[in-house]
Amino acid sequence: MCASQAPGNSAGDAAHATPRTAKAELRDRLLAARRDRPPAERAQAARSVAAHALAAPEVRRATTVAAYVGVGAEVGTAALLAGLRAAGVRVLLPLLRPDADLDWAVLTREEDLRPASRGLREPEGPPLGLEAIATADVVLVPGLAVDDAGRRLGRGGGSYDRALARVPVGTPVWVLLHDDEVGVPVPVEPHDRPVTGALTPSGLVRLPRR
Repeated sequence: MCASQAPGNSAGDAAHATPRTAKAELRDRLLAARRDRPPAERAQAARSVAAHALAAPEVRRATTVAAYVGVGAEVGTAALLAGLRAAGVRVLLPLLRPDADLDWAVLTREEDLRPASRGLREPEGPPLGLEAIATADVVLVPGLAVDDAGRRLGRGGGSYDRALARVPVGTPVWVLLHDDEVGVPVPVEPHDRPVTGALTPSGLVRLPRR
């Protein structure tokens, strides 16, 4: 699937779709495309994304990075998390609250991750509070696509849009994606929070781009 094919709606359908409906349809197509990716391609993508992230100057300078544990069809993060910890970086991982907002805890060991709701895996450390994300020098987030302006398509729960509202202006916020998920037109709602870059197997794409 190429980025230009991802939206897939006819002009007539797009004209009558609400942003929420258009997002749901786009999510379905992107998730189906991810499920069709061969396991070897997924594994290589995870390794490449990790290498590019760890080589980025912003990450090399960072003392704290907010990240996540990739699950399901998300871009894998095991190599990335291991690399951050090996470099001495303090890694914050999200804790999904009952209200769908995100608390944060420090990753101490990958072996200490526990199963959580919605198929997630979370650290066992004590919660640091909603505002802990504001202490991160770089924020790495999951997503399904991003457009050239940095508008990110998530899974629809709104958790990251709420969390990103707490990130100070100027902090790098990068979404982890496959190459063909960058430059996809993303329907926009008022609560959506943009990102400043996309990490893909080919490298870091800084956003917005023209």
